[in-house]
Amino acid sequence: MTRPVHSPSPAQVAAQVPAMVLAAGRGERMRPLTDTTPKPLLPVQGVPLLEWHLRALAKAGVPRAVINTAWLGEQIGERFGSQFALQRNEYAGGVLSISYSHEGADFGHALETAGGIARALPQLGPVFWLAAGDVFAPDFVFDADAAQRFAASTALAHLWLVPNPAHNPRGDFGLSDAGLALNLPADSAAPRYTYSTLALLRAELFEPLWCDVPAGNPSGMSAALVSLLRRAMDAGRVTASLYTGRWTDVGTPERLAQLNR
Repeated sequence: MTRPVHSPSPAQVAAQVPAMVLAAGRGERMRPLTDTTPKPLLPVQGVPLLEWHLRALAKAGVPRAVINTAWLGEQIGERFGSQFALQRNEYAGGVLSISYSHEGADFGHALETAGGIARALPQLGPVFWLAAGDVFAPDFVFDADAAQRFAASTALAHLWLVPNPAHNPRGDFGLSDAGLALNLPADSAAPRYTYSTLALLRAELFEPLWCDVPAGNPSGMSAALVSLLRRAMDAGRVTASLYTGRWTDVGTPERLAQLNR
């Protein structure tokens, strides 16, 4: 007799939610610093930018992370290898297993955010965390309860929004009282917030209804994530929270210097 197949519960899904950390960009605005060092390896307070996220993921007990690379990507693989473990004097949430999606080696260039995620999707699961390796957010917690709530919802994405920094005064998306991210029209007077690049995503967001990139992105198409998110927002399938912890998009040498002062 064939046994019934049971879908995993939201709690079981949340316990195994991996992460994707974006680290493929060239960092043109950070030149000459990025001429010889990939942007995610630039140090903030003596620690590579990317490592701040790896520490937070390991502390939260996230089991594994996929890092995409392109510009000088071999340096990132050499720096972090196949696993990341916290030091003995830090809270031991577990060992983070690391794998890579080498866009530069495979296609000669970075695939942008959605293209890179689509390429790495076979290494991820039905739900996964997303973080950008050039963003400093040391207070952010990759909370398993948040992952469980997201897994139990019908949302395709949950975004963490931040108050608008000086370099993005108009913001990106609105936020409703019900916790929906809003794709506001250009002439809307409603408040907007900046997308922090921290998110929970569902693999379904990269299926044909929302995404034009074929599964696994075998030809190396470049595509932006924002267009997918806006389509899903218009369908009411993106939720959001306001994050007020420390957050910096380390996009210029001046911002990096300010963090290190």
